[in-house]
Amino acid sequence: MTVNTPLCFRGKKILAPMVRVGTLPMRLLALDYGADIVYCEELIDIKMLQCKRVINEVLETVDFVAPNERVVFRTCERERQRVVFQMGSADAERALAVAKLVESDVAGIDINMGCPKEYSTKASMGAALLSDPDKIESILTTLVKGICKPVTCKIRILPSVEDTVNLVKRIEKTGIAAIAVHGRKKEERPQHPVHCDVIKAISEAVSIPVIANGGSHDFIKEYADIETFQKATAASSVMIARAAMWNPSIFRKEGFCPLKDVMQNYIKYAVRYDNHYTNTKYCLCQMLREQLETTQGKKLHAAQSTQEICEVFEMGDFYEETTAIFEAKKTSLETKTQDEDDQIEDPDVIKMAVRFDKREYPPQITPKMHLLEWCRKEKHPQPVYETVQRPLDRLFCSVVTVAERKYRSTLWDKSKKLAEQAAAIVCLRTLGVPEGKLCEGENHLINKRKRQDQERLITRDHGEDLAEPSHKKANFIEETSDMNVPKM
Repeated sequence: MTVNTPLCFRGKKILAPMVRVGTLPMRLLALDYGADIVYCEELIDIKMLQCKRVINEVLETVDFVAPNERVVFRTCERERQRVVFQMGSADAERALAVAKLVESDVAGIDINMGCPKEYSTKASMGAALLSDPDKIESILTTLVKGICKPVTCKIRILPSVEDTVNLVKRIEKTGIAAIAVHGRKKEERPQHPVHCDVIKAISEAVSIPVIANGGSHDFIKEYADIETFQKATAASSVMIARAAMWNPSIFRKEGFCPLKDVMQNYIKYAVRYDNHYTNTKYCLCQMLREQLETTQGKKLHAAQSTQEICEVFEMGDFYEETTAIFEAKKTSLETKTQDEDDQIEDPDVIKMAVRFDKREYPPQITPKMHLLEWCRKEKHPQPVYETVQRPLDRLFCSVVTVAERKYRSTLWDKSKKLAEQAAAIVCLRTLGVPEGKLCEGENHLINKRKRQDQERLITRDHGEDLAEPSHKKANFIEETSDMNVPKM
């Protein structure tokens, strides 16, 4: 593992972790305007542990993908040494497992101990941890000892200054690199004044860097105000949330950029990194704020795709050009991958370009059933399916072995089941065996199923036990493979 120069948390201007805001486009935009460090939105440990790490060659990103194919966390080389991964966790071992999962792709790991929202506190995470110092110590100590990257945490202040300082001193002993302090109590909201005096007391009580947070409402209206807030809190660095959400160019020394330019630059990153349109739309609405009732604001609110969002901001051509480039790149990579597959593939595999379309077959009757029935009739061992998944696009390909011969489709499918059906079709067509398509006329498997259904009805009418002995069950029922799906 490559260990980069540890992240420094002194004298920094930092993009705060914000749910639905701190995704890749916003983080990159903040870096463009002068942010030194960017935090991702809080991501829950249990959700992250379900993800697979995938190299996205088309976007040139590292994606952490959930079982439902949704990208939970996306990052890229540009931010690798400046992005801090914030997680929600209430368990030391889970937190460590997530940290190890993402460690090579981020600059640091942060534990959220300040979120007062129910979705975080109800699972004993976020601000709920503030009342459990032992658990805080366990999580942070485990992380510091278990990974190479710097560990931080973000807290809110306690009801008394003394209790807050004592907690932070205990946190300091765990060995963390810095602590971010939101200068409000967990029950207070943005309209309540930020307690600069408490942050200052903390800054003076510990030797690790203290990152002041919570100044958007009272202090930070423009770039120069960042330093004002830092001096008022005696903090090492400043973390900005809402002021950056409204206009990320708050980090720009030269002053704000026109909001139109900021929004267009944000959209470019959103398209470039295939950000989900609902997230893009949410962030743009936060920037528009009082302009949401304008014609442009109403059009944005009505947009139902990334393309429609681009058209609202007169960027339709950019969207088409960028997506065309990605499609061409994807096609090129697929061709390259296919060529590599062909070079290393068993030359004895019989191939055919086919797909399984269930609309062409009777309900519940599939090519796999026909192939299994044919093998039993010819006294061959049952078909064996070997399925692989391609990391580039997460598509599947299956090879079926029948009578010591192998068959596969050259087309890749979106699911393991479809890939296996396609392989079965190749085998059946090569053997000249009917595959059960509706256009083939009478289907003996359908007739067989009808006869067995009638037998069951007769059995039921005579009051016999409905449960059939295993040796009387239909012998054409499709057998599923329990094989794990390896990646190519």
